Amino acid sequence: MKNYFSVDDIDSISDWIAEANNLKNNPGAHSELGKNKTLGLLFFNPSLRTRLSTQKAALNLGMNVMVMNFTGEGWALEFDDGTVMDQGASEHIKEAAQVISQYCDILAIRAFATLENKDDDYSEKVLKGFIKYASIPILNMESATGHPLQALTDAITINQFQAKKRPKVVLSWAPHPKALPQAVANSFAAIAQRMEVDFVVTHPKGYELQDEIVGASNIEYDQDKALEDADFVYVKNWSSYQQYGKILETDMSWRISQEKIAVTNKAKVMHCLPVRRNVVIDDAVLDSESSIVIEQANNRTFAAQLVLQKLLKANYQ
Repeated sequence: MKNYFSVDDIDSISDWIAEANNLKNNPGAHSELGKNKTLGLLFFNPSLRTRLSTQKAALNLGMNVMVMNFTGEGWALEFDDGTVMDQGASEHIKEAAQVISQYCDILAIRAFATLENKDDDYSEKVLKGFIKYASIPILNMESATGHPLQALTDAITINQFQAKKRPKVVLSWAPHPKALPQAVANSFAAIAQRMEVDFVVTHPKGYELQDEIVGASNIEYDQDKALEDADFVYVKNWSSYQQYGKILETDMSWRISQEKIAVTNKAKVMHCLPVRRNVVIDDAVLDSESSIVIEQANNRTFAAQLVLQKLLKANYQ
């Protein structure tokens, strides 16, 4: 595995979950693997869990860590070829990626969608630009269209809490005051389809995800019907894909309340965080035993550690 770009880079989800569980039981078991190796973390947008969990994962493996926030540090980068750079960008990715490759052994990158141009966002110019020009492995800490570290975390979390062999898992859209990318929903839908679960996506009309991503997944526009007998409810907002980046619906009845959870099979409630309380999920749900968002966040470390471990073994042993 040269890079970890999407959940397609996971060859066996069940094997990866088992390996992650082993890491949880003994986080320092491979502390020599990353000795004298450096992980670079580049952030083009803010982060809390992704930054800290990935850094903790690297430290568990004995790696050195360097962090750079492009929101307030570093030169603005140009990603297009042939551009006359007489405007805002001061450095081209061709030089930046090659230079960073001399300083680091693995490069992890986080870059949100602009939600302005669908073709630009779905071309993944930031992540794919670094993959093209860097000479070291690239780890996707969330890109314009996917969040494969979060998706691996979610698979680990479902495995941790599932009480039956084939649980019903519902990905439910919820309202939000800001337009958000489809990245988390995309990657969760992609990984859920490869798991032994009954998977349902529920959202208002107009919020359909890309056809290639949802595939043959069950789509239900009636949230109450979708939630019936659910074992897990993954709550997440995303903006429209067809009317790209638009907020089409602000119906607060889609937020997750105790009344919504009452129709489920005592479902565990998941969210990638941060979550807007009483907009996306009610306090009464987040503060109840139904919520596993804190345990879910804890699993971020072991998802990142597993990916880093695999990248180190594949590229440096």
